[in-house]
Amino acid sequence: MSAGDDAERLARIFLARVLEPGDETGGRWVRELGAVQLVRRLRGNGPPLGGATDKRWAGLLGRARQAEPERDLAAARDAGARFVMPGDAEWPGQLEDLGDARPLGLWVRGRAGLRMWALRSVAVVGARACTEYGAHMAALLGAGLAERGWVVVSGGAYGVDGAAHRGALGAGGATVAVLACGVDQPYPRGHTELITRIAQQGLVVGELPPGDHPTPSRFIVRNRVIAALTRGTVVVEAAHRSGSLVTARAAQRLGRHTMGVPGPATSGLSAGVHQLLRGDAELVTDAADVVELVGEMGELAPDRRGPVLPRDLLDPGARRVLAALPGRGAAQPGAIARGAQTTPDEAIARLYELRSLGYVERHGDGWKLTRQAMISVRGGRH
Repeated sequence: MSAGDDAERLARIFLARVLEPGDETGGRWVRELGAVQLVRRLRGNGPPLGGATDKRWAGLLGRARQAEPERDLAAARDAGARFVMPGDAEWPGQLEDLGDARPLGLWVRGRAGLRMWALRSVAVVGARACTEYGAHMAALLGAGLAERGWVVVSGGAYGVDGAAHRGALGAGGATVAVLACGVDQPYPRGHTELITRIAQQGLVVGELPPGDHPTPSRFIVRNRVIAALTRGTVVVEAAHRSGSLVTARAAQRLGRHTMGVPGPATSGLSAGVHQLLRGDAELVTDAADVVELVGEMGELAPDRRGPVLPRDLLDPGARRVLAALPGRGAAQPGAIARGAQTTPDEAIARLYELRSLGYVERHGDGWKLTRQAMISVRGGRH
């Protein structure tokens, strides 16, 4: 690492202690002055920069006096984490779409390369207090995406997030947890084992320095990173005020695919998803649907069809003759021919064919459906 790279890295780690994630004013200062120069301004107790009130600037200076980037680097090394910043080979270029709200850098736990994983990733998010249906669908999506070679990205929370992570892990696939706290501080505590497993088999990512704890606002701004990292966002269950809708709307603003899994019309936990689906979001029901939207050309979901019935295998002419027979009683060949829009000779030939297959039987001079055929034909007419 060159001296310039080292100074830039330490400056960004310093600023991660001073600026809150998603601070667009701070991001503009970094863009206009550079991280190193901004650190000098914050350490020099100079006048406020443009866009900051005296009160806010005083708060930033107070934070700057507490920042010790070397200490944060040492704590990260102890936790098996590294700091990835713009310009690094591992930095995901799609985060640049966030403009001045892009992260100063990301702390990353895990052996995989974040940039390569993010190129083929999908976010699966939803309600923390999800239903059994929501957990089931999230796990199915996580496993299905992993089996197709896609990385599942979520927030490590209870409910849908945890189910999606577990689905991917259970399928032997890749998953990324984007936390709203330091990557050495598993949150929620009940997911310590899960997040540890994700760090071993996948990646744990966060903007905040080691030791930092989450706050309500940090959860919200964290969601923009989930949206920006991935090719698309799937919302499994979400009430009208769910934080997962923030992720979906961020994905829409960034031009990413936004998808929703429908739920019961009576479920308040699906109301937010249904609202998305009434807008620009795409309805998906499984991993194949998701991959068809976010994948390369040719990664198509299979055609959705009902079960193949015996009558579906009949020649079209035979099906028309079969459909022309009445549901009750017998009919003459002439009447059957008219109903099938064919000639009497053709109708008789088809009737003998249908008799050999067990669909019709002779009844005097006429023809009638067998009991088996009556059930089949009635099913097709409903």
